[in-house]
Amino acid sequence: MTYRDAYRQGAALLKEAGIAEYDLDAAVLLEAICAVTRQDLLVFGDSVLSENAEKAYFQAIWLRCSRVPLQHITGVQAFMGLDFIVNADVLIPRQDTETVVECALQVLKPGMELLDLCTGSGCILLSLLYHSQGVSGLGTDISEKALLTAQQNLERINLKKKLHAVFYKSDLFEEIDGRFDLIVSNPPYIASDVIETLEPEVRDHEPRLALDGARDGLSFYRRMIPESRAHLKDEGFLILEIGYDQGAAVRKFFNEAGFEDVRIMQDLAGLDRVVSGKWRKENV
Repeated sequence: MTYRDAYRQGAALLKEAGIAEYDLDAAVLLEAICAVTRQDLLVFGDSVLSENAEKAYFQAIWLRCSRVPLQHITGVQAFMGLDFIVNADVLIPRQDTETVVECALQVLKPGMELLDLCTGSGCILLSLLYHSQGVSGLGTDISEKALLTAQQNLERINLKKKLHAVFYKSDLFEEIDGRFDLIVSNPPYIASDVIETLEPEVRDHEPRLALDGARDGLSFYRRMIPESRAHLKDEGFLILEIGYDQGAAVRKFFNEAGFEDVRIMQDLAGLDRVVSGKWRKENV
């Protein structure tokens, strides 16, 4: 079977299975499994796959047909110009979350120390350190398996640029000492009864621990925002990802906790995605 025939058959199977981006996914899987580029497919499309490559490719296609996320099959996801290892133990980094990183980069300065709660794959913390200078950070998560993945990503990125990052286990602030210039987080914020309505790729394959924000999706904000005050330096920043319909509620939590300059930022789709605020000791 040629590369071109394999791609066409793979795309047809994915389309039949109801995969929306069947043509793109078929190409990505062929690139990942057979170590070819799309330019190679155009130029050498009539070349014949080895028997092992053909078998591996269609195994990957069948996994995708069963709604296993594309990123779990390839093992990586691009985020902020970096490739992150992903698996069933961590949320797949999404473009929406890049808004958190972009907002945080606006306030980061050399010498600052930052804390990333619910770090998961470590994509927020490691992206911030990679795209800044002279900044150090701590990433925490309640999941030991997630922390292993974050550590793998640190080691992977350290091959490009040495980052000053440490990961360890903590349930939000329980094991945290000291104060930070910046605290960031993409906490679980999906209401429990909504999770069952999500796409199978999310509902059945991403960790519920990283999705479930309890009854109304706001449980972590109610705890995280007031508790953060004891861990922020004077004029430190708190920057949190939110669901598209949670801006008003989370801004109220910030205001009630005494934060200043509380702002809501939108993602590229124009949806509320981030709430930020500044903490001053004099507001205690």
